[in-house]
Amino acid sequence: MTGGVTGGQDRTRLGYFLGPHGVKGGVKVYVLGDQEQFRALKRVFVEGRGWLRVARLEMLAPGVALHLAGVTSREAAEELRGLNVFAADDELPEPEEGVYYYHELRGLTLHGAGGEVLGEVVDVEDGGHQDLLVVRHEGGESFVPLQAPYVLVNLNDRRRPASLALSADAPAGLLEADAPEVGGDDA
Repeated sequence: MTGGVTGGQDRTRLGYFLGPHGVKGGVKVYVLGDQEQFRALKRVFVEGRGWLRVARLEMLAPGVALHLAGVTSREAAEELRGLNVFAADDELPEPEEGVYYYHELRGLTLHGAGGEVLGEVVDVEDGGHQDLLVVRHEGGESFVPLQAPYVLVNLNDRRRPASLALSADAPAGLLEADAPEVGGDDA
């Protein structure tokens, strides 16, 4: 999952458009994470289109259908197929305890079980059945499964992520130099 900056505002990718929903411009969204994150949004950032107002939201099983201002036909909805959908970080609803947005984890330090600094989280990706931290370390970049009980999230006084640590139970070699590189040709 990638985020970026638009007009000075941090944003987080929520998913991507699958295609039309109905004949009046609804667009189905493949949701990364919890579909509830869409409920309170008044606008979304659409890749290549900018900010669009959410006129209506339909909860689907799974995913959501968005009805966006200016998208009023099936053909207009079809043009959005494959485009990424983002939200402004400060407009996302407060997640329940123990749930974190990807943007909250980017930039955090990853520590070993003994407290030593292992690297920095540069991104988080949706790996399907589990999220993957992309950690930059001395040997390059590696994927680290964001999976309890191997990765512990240390919280600040606002109960939001402050740093991450590998538990003593974490598999050995997660950050070794010969681990598969992120974006490498080893497939």
